[in-house]
Amino acid sequence: MQETIVLYPAPGIGHIISMVELGKLLLHHYPNSFSITILLTTGFLDKPSITTYVHRISQSYPSISFLRLPLVSLDPSLPRSVSAMAFDFIRLNTSHVASSLTQISQTSNLRAMVIDFFCPSALGLGASLGIPVYYFFTSGAAVLSAFLYFPKIHNEQVENKSFKDLEIEIRFPGNPPLKATHMVEPLLDRDDSAYWDFLNFCSHLPKSNGILVNTFEELEPIAVKAISDGACFLDPKLVPPVFYIGPLIAEPNDQNRSKEEEDSCLLWLDKQPSRSVVYLCFGSRGSFTVSQLKEIADALERSEQRFLWVVKRPPTDENSKQTLDTTEEFDLDSVLPSGFLERTKERGMVVRSWAPQVEVLNKEAVGGFVTHCGWNSVLEAVVAGVPIIAWPMYAEQHINRNSMVEDMKIAVGLEHREEDGFVNGEELEKKVREVMESERLRERSKKMREMAMGAREARGSSTTALQKFVEMWKIN
Repeated sequence: MQETIVLYPAPGIGHIISMVELGKLLLHHYPNSFSITILLTTGFLDKPSITTYVHRISQSYPSISFLRLPLVSLDPSLPRSVSAMAFDFIRLNTSHVASSLTQISQTSNLRAMVIDFFCPSALGLGASLGIPVYYFFTSGAAVLSAFLYFPKIHNEQVENKSFKDLEIEIRFPGNPPLKATHMVEPLLDRDDSAYWDFLNFCSHLPKSNGILVNTFEELEPIAVKAISDGACFLDPKLVPPVFYIGPLIAEPNDQNRSKEEEDSCLLWLDKQPSRSVVYLCFGSRGSFTVSQLKEIADALERSEQRFLWVVKRPPTDENSKQTLDTTEEFDLDSVLPSGFLERTKERGMVVRSWAPQVEVLNKEAVGGFVTHCGWNSVLEAVVAGVPIIAWPMYAEQHINRNSMVEDMKIAVGLEHREEDGFVNGEELEKKVREVMESERLRERSKKMREMAMGAREARGSSTTALQKFVEMWKIN
């Protein structure tokens, strides 16, 4: 019987891509040793881009197959946050995952299962089949340290107040202090059922056979030490093995963009001087109100720096910093200051919705990156050796921002209005100039790039960690 590893990502294209990259890494280092089956949920956060992506991977990597779980529907009449819906959806898929594992085990020698860190409801399924179950943590060690420690923070919070209502700093091992209001969204409000789901997820992390983390030891030594010392755990004696196997960076995926659109910004960058362009992009969902876009435009115009700026359609809700619709067309002139595009056309380029980020960051012309601090973007900048201007918006990005500025020292942070995260143009202009002119940041980023390359070499820390992970279930 063929040996097989099952990977189970949370719903959404970003989680699926991360699991696929893990599968590709395993197959690269252990070719012809086993096949990989990836379980895909159906019914929540599904988009046509997922079908396109899955088809492309299936054609390119015969050892990776995908198994669709049956459709699961959520009751739309129940009032709850998106995070709460996601946890409910994953929980409702547990029986389907169990059935799929039984099905796979009848034709394959099932050796291990790796689950997304948002899927604790699947953790106990491996025991019935006698296989180890590992978590794949797609953020960095600083965030992992915070999540591991959160149950203790919860137990010590005797006032039972929501973090959104507290004006205090929270101290996690391996992390700079974090404002309570900057906690990840599911943990901000105790009245949201997602809070208790997230607490449950954090409590289950140490109960796995091990945790794979998409970072490398040299990037986050302070957080790595806090975890290895057991400082993050309620019981330091029950510390699971942790494997730092990154940086894992996704290949450019098919997003149904025209080659002409992609090539235009890359060709423009080829014509710019070395390290002269600041690149601004805020992930697949990050977007701004028209008033914030105007401040960014004014800052770029006054800075006199060359720039490549990805602008997404403003959110329909002015209190939101995210847009779920990144495909609908919109008029750039309607959301930017009058005449801005014409006045800056000699030294700037603005593109709608999307740019080939990995390729952009690796262009010689790019000397700085204004980012929302999503972990994938952070790693892409680290591998490219590009200094960062940190503008966190949602999820775990404030933790990433603090770590990059205070511990890694590869970024400068933007000061923003506390109530809504608004950044004025003068602040952005100042930080853009600082990063583009800082030799210290440039040299530090270059050093981190070299460390990232070293971690992935034959005897590097990440390659060694991956080998130890595989040896745990004796695939060789």
